[in-house]
Amino acid sequence: MARPAPPLWLTRPTRMARLTRRDARIVVAILAGFLLLSLTALISAGPPPVTRDASGGIAKVEDRADVLFYQSVIAGLRGGGDYYHVAADAQRASGYPMRPFVTMRLPTLALVQAALPDWATLFLLYALVAAVLAAWLARLRPLFVRTPPLLIAVILIGCGSMVYVRADLSPFHEIWAGLLIALSLAWWRPDRWVGAVALGACAMVIRETAALYAIAMFAMALLGGRRREAIGWCVALALLALVVAAHIHGWSQVVRTDDGTGPGWSGMLGFGFFVKTMTLLTALDAIPLALGALLVALALFGWTALPDPVAPRAVAVFAAYAALIALFCRTDTYYWGLLVAPILLAGLAFVPDALRDLYRAGTDRRRITITRVRRTDSPEITP
Repeated sequence: MARPAPPLWLTRPTRMARLTRRDARIVVAILAGFLLLSLTALISAGPPPVTRDASGGIAKVEDRADVLFYQSVIAGLRGGGDYYHVAADAQRASGYPMRPFVTMRLPTLALVQAALPDWATLFLLYALVAAVLAAWLARLRPLFVRTPPLLIAVILIGCGSMVYVRADLSPFHEIWAGLLIALSLAWWRPDRWVGAVALGACAMVIRETAALYAIAMFAMALLGGRRREAIGWCVALALLALVVAAHIHGWSQVVRTDDGTGPGWSGMLGFGFFVKTMTLLTALDAIPLALGALLVALALFGWTALPDPVAPRAVAVFAAYAALIALFCRTDTYYWGLLVAPILLAGLAFVPDALRDLYRAGTDRRRITITRVRRTDSPEITP
């Protein structure tokens, strides 16, 4: 094992510094294969193109279908309507299927937004984005030796959160759930997990696919022997089960036999689609796709190397949603990636130290020489 080198950006060596020369070379081969795999984004299917006006907003009415649908539901609730009847009428009017029950969103976000004026909703959204940035600034500060690389990491989180501050997307459930997941991970500590569980529960009752985050955190708690935390995540999942049960009941009161059925979750679009999704939902959309895909892979590698207890949790969450999107996402549901996009790019800030430590471990030539000394006893002297 190579002797740890002085840090570049981080305050202590990355996990790559602990590798033996043989293991480091295996990791290099895996990383090379992973980078090549990320380039399958170049041939992967992509979401439907979105046209934009001169200000960068969504231009065509058909491109704004989901946004207009959510806005119509909120308007119906403000007019005194019942959520399930309003949502059912809006879905039928928009040509959206009603079966199965997951085609109708949980009512939580719509009810909250209907109770607030538009300016208050935007204030809460921007406050949540600011809270995510501030929480990760505090979480990452002890990990960096200087302020500039710390600011780079926070800016990268900002680059992953750019789409979240768009006012026209505030009715999207994944926007709020993704920010709450990012805040939950920043809040989590081995000795402070209750707040993280509470934030995760809030994300789940807004968008039920956030349950995968809770499942990943539950699994990591079990693997780490943290039984009380694992029970906490179970309680959060039980709360979601109750909410979903009530939702199914409400949905069953408005669904009709002639309502359409959704196409299902059977995309099987592969890892390349996950990578492409991450580039489209972050600032990487402004650079060539090939470069963006490689940066996504490097960001994931950076998270695996970070010497902090939150890193394995983040990697488990990324892996869970990468599998979900690769296996079940359709091209028109790529916005599932919003659940993990905010903090992904921060992994790039850990890459310089990770690559340096990996190189040192892989090229370590130190040898231990054992010299055997033969002991010769002095002859006994007889008086």
